[in-house]
Order: sequence, then C-alpha cells, then structure tokens
Amino acid sequence: MFDQKEKGNKICVAMAVYVVAKAVLNMILAKHFVLLTLVIALAEAALFFARFKYVNYVLAAVLALIAIVYLPQNIANIGSNWIYLLEGVIDLGCAALLCFNRDVKSVFYRSVNY
Repeated sequence: MFDQKEKGNKICVAMAVYVVAKAVLNMILAKHFVLLTLVIALAEAALFFARFKYVNYVLAAVLALIAIVYLPQNIANIGSNWIYLLEGVIDLGCAALLCFNRDVKSVFYRSVNY
C-alpha cells in the first residue's frame, strides 16, 4: 500500500508541475502574461495535493474538457498548432491516469470528514 501511494504521489507531482508549466508555456507562446491563467493553473495544481475523495475525477474532467474543447481548432490548424495538439493529448493522458490508474487513485482516498 505504501509503495502504491508513493508512486501515486510522484505521478500527481508530475501532473501538477505539467499543469503549471503548460500555463507558463502558453503565456510565453502568446507573448503576454495573464495573471488569471497562472492563478487557475496554480489552483488546479494545488488540487493535486488536496487528497480528498473524488477530487481526481474533478481534475480529470477539467483536463479532458479543455482538451476536447480545443481539439477541433488544433486539428484544423495542425501545421501551426501542433504543440497545442500535443498538449491536448497529454491532457487526455493525465485525465486517464487520474481516473484509471490504481496508484493515482490510491492517493485520493480520504473523505471530507476524515
């Protein structure tokens, strides 16, 4: 159990770093700083450490929704948007890990009352 939770923690840390790095990269590519985008990314990254039951499903839904909303636009302009398409694929991979990976799910086991 401890090894499983440790692996899940490492995966969650990697996903939290990815979410913040993605926001920073998007701001660099857009060539302007948006504080709200950074705050949302930091809040989402903080939720990876909330460790409450079902938070992983909320995070997965947010990641998948963002990827799916921008998917048609990224496919239509694949020549100039390939990095955004790659981000979408990684987002969907993170969402799948949050929902289906046993190690990651073991991290989000506590209920709110615990």
